[in-house]
Amino acid sequence: MVIKLEGIMPPIPTPFTSTGDFDEGKFRNLIKWYINIGVHGIAICGSTGEGYAILPDEYVRICEVAVSEVKGRVPVIAGIIVNSLKQALVYGEVAKSKGVDALMVTPPHYIFIPNEEGLYQYFKTIAETLNMPLIIYNVVPHVPVPLNVVLRLTNTVKQLVGIKQSRGDISGLADLVKAVGDKVSIMSAIDDLLYPSFILGAKGSIAGICTAAPDLSIDLYYAVKRGDHMEALEIHGKLLAIWRAIGQQDMPARVKALLELRGIPAGYPRKPILPLSESVREELRKVLINTGILK
Repeated sequence: MVIKLEGIMPPIPTPFTSTGDFDEGKFRNLIKWYINIGVHGIAICGSTGEGYAILPDEYVRICEVAVSEVKGRVPVIAGIIVNSLKQALVYGEVAKSKGVDALMVTPPHYIFIPNEEGLYQYFKTIAETLNMPLIIYNVVPHVPVPLNVVLRLTNTVKQLVGIKQSRGDISGLADLVKAVGDKVSIMSAIDDLLYPSFILGAKGSIAGICTAAPDLSIDLYYAVKRGDHMEALEIHGKLLAIWRAIGQQDMPARVKALLELRGIPAGYPRKPILPLSESVREELRKVLINTGILK
């Protein structure tokens, strides 16, 4: 598939059982739900999908299941959240061999970090060695991918198809759109500011808010495209309320709980992140009622 990187592409949860095993049945059902809602792609093993906590053999199976369940209807993007080039290439080879359409790669992010030349070589080598569409996932607060590195990569790496801009940095997103938005797709992961992101020129979103509320996110995307800013602003308010409820340090658990409240079983988070208390679940329920998602 030649990837069309635009629209709403949620980083879907990875369901686990109460004993911590990958729950393939729930994963398949989640994919069906997102496809039926009308998403434009799915991302697996991203941050919301707890990709940082996935074992190598699980990664193989997750890629297999996602590709087989999607059946080519939308692009499948695989996250790579590791700390060395060697690790990234191993995971990337798996994703490629299983038919994934693109890779979404964070910078190495442990306490020891590469300099700008190291970052440039990291992304360039992954893209060219695997010869796969690459999305730079600019999320790590202490390892931002500088604009000059993005410019170098855009000019030298034909496999680079997009930047997922996170870190709550909408000014950075604006700079990216202006500098390289005509060459690669800028995808917003600034969850509480998707509306202004789209106005500034982001082609779509790969963000946790799209995982929790894909229907509202799609409605927002199309409202902006047709210039209906009154509707867009109303949807923005609902998404903002949901994001304020889930955008915490235990976000994977909150997203899974919110989906459960919506009637979509999403499994347990992987420890040490714990399931939510009943009091927090009740707070989420109230947000869903207030935004009209639950009656």
